[in-house]
Amino acid sequence: MTDGHFHQIRTTSDYHTFRQLAKPQHPLISVINVEDIRNLPVGEAATLVMDLYCIALKRNFKGKIKYGQQKYDFDEGVLFFMSPGQVLSIEATEEVFHSGWMLLVHPDFLWNTPLANTIRQYEYFSYLVHEALFLSEKEETVITEIIQQIEQVYQAPIDKFSQPIMIAHLEVLLSYADRFYHRQFITRKITNHQILNRLDTLLTNYFNSDDLIIKGLPTVQFVAESLNVSPNYLSVLLNLLTGQSTQHHIHDKLIEKAKEKLSTTDLSVSEIAYALGFEHPQSFSKLFKNKTNCSPLEFRHSFPN
Repeated sequence: MTDGHFHQIRTTSDYHTFRQLAKPQHPLISVINVEDIRNLPVGEAATLVMDLYCIALKRNFKGKIKYGQQKYDFDEGVLFFMSPGQVLSIEATEEVFHSGWMLLVHPDFLWNTPLANTIRQYEYFSYLVHEALFLSEKEETVITEIIQQIEQVYQAPIDKFSQPIMIAHLEVLLSYADRFYHRQFITRKITNHQILNRLDTLLTNYFNSDDLIIKGLPTVQFVAESLNVSPNYLSVLLNLLTGQSTQHHIHDKLIEKAKEKLSTTDLSVSEIAYALGFEHPQSFSKLFKNKTNCSPLEFRHSFPN
């Protein structure tokens, strides 16, 4: 395989030029039919830094898409999202005609609209590639029809209503994507509960090892990386399955371990706090009381001698 070439994509025009497409019809937003995209030669790779929002549906892409170290094989159609500044690596593993579409939106298109702020609330823009959205046929039709409506607006003569209408369509698209992601969390119960089980095993092993003393309390970022998921994806998944955040699960496992030490050892509260990764015993005592409505000593004294 040849070395990948680096490309900084600052505008929709930059992407059109990179892919040898006709000039975009609108300077800040573009819908691209992926069948029109020039394929990379087999074995060639390219790395793109996109300063754009990108929503893409691709089918039958025999290649590898990668964010960082995470790879995904797009053998079937999925919808994925990118926010500005993310790095996208593409590797062509065989020559093939793939289908689907891409929506590119420059952040300036959202300027001075409510969506400029609310778009950051959609966690899936920071999901890893293997956390892409698998659409049913009906769901794909809904999303694609919205994309077609956006394209029709900017292909018509531009007036003062064009941007608000396209923004409204984009907001509807994002809301549908949010709904479909929640459907995916529910319908993929086996996979999702496997993540929940792996989380419990990960935290149990961490709290039973010397990592607490050496590294301190596990962070949400550490837990997500260990489970090979993004922090936002894990947060949404856990909230849906358990009603609790990742941090809540970490604290629950911590309190479970603290109760064990308080009830089965003669270690002082300070010694237990240090063993659990706290630099200050007061912080441990405060968290324990918030979680149990009693102090560590009160919990210990509740057990008969």
